[in-house]
Amino acid sequence: MRELLIRTLSGAVLVTIIIGSILWSPWAWAAVALFVVVVGTYEMCKLQQLPLKPFLFLGELIAVGGYALAALVALKVLPMRWLLLELAFPLLPFLVALFSSQHDFKTIAAFGFGSLAYLSLPTSLMVFMYQSDLFGDLAGPRLIIMVFGLLWVNDTFAYLTGRLLGKHKLFERISPGKTIEGSLGGLIFTLLGVILLSHYSTWLPMKAAIGMGLIAVVFGTLGDLCESMLKRQAGVKDSGKLIPGHGGILDRFDSVLFAVPFVFVYLLLV
Repeated sequence: MRELLIRTLSGAVLVTIIIGSILWSPWAWAAVALFVVVVGTYEMCKLQQLPLKPFLFLGELIAVGGYALAALVALKVLPMRWLLLELAFPLLPFLVALFSSQHDFKTIAAFGFGSLAYLSLPTSLMVFMYQSDLFGDLAGPRLIIMVFGLLWVNDTFAYLTGRLLGKHKLFERISPGKTIEGSLGGLIFTLLGVILLSHYSTWLPMKAAIGMGLIAVVFGTLGDLCESMLKRQAGVKDSGKLIPGHGGILDRFDSVLFAVPFVFVYLLLV
């Protein structure tokens, strides 16, 4: 009972911080996203069982540097052409490996590219979601909150449906607790929710709503499985202990980080 109470309270605080910062201003959300990048990079370094020196410095340089540059462009502090500098960050693992006598390129690249793609890219894209010249009427706090909401609905109903009806394992080698029935339940309730939202709103087209719902379920689930893979390989239950009852930053943001790039591209295309 005590553990459930701690989990509920810490979850409520986390949701309040996320939604509150998104609604407050792009700068507030950018600051929260920066925190996610910094702590998430540290957790990735620990999960991959790498020495903090020099890997943590490399990871933070790539992830934070890449995020900060893109976020400043998204916040319109820097002009769009500055994004060309992002091309330099994927080259850093090559340079580090070139001058390293202790660690090979495969290890350095796996962590460097991972921190860039898994943390820097999706968090910076969420800051771009405020821009109306990219997303029109969809742009702004409600789009970012909607992405989180879709993933929260999927997680919640996948868990509940799995507990009630789950019999067939979805990916037993990586996550024994996930079932096919649970995943279908998450998909159905997520789609129902987003269809109802589109029907009763004037700003969310049905095509965009259904596409976002499908992407949130499919890629959010894959993101959860990928993080479970990292934890299983590291032999740990949680990526960290920052959030009581929930684990670390990656435990709470794994599905979001994986789904956001696909949602972003889908919305730009449609």
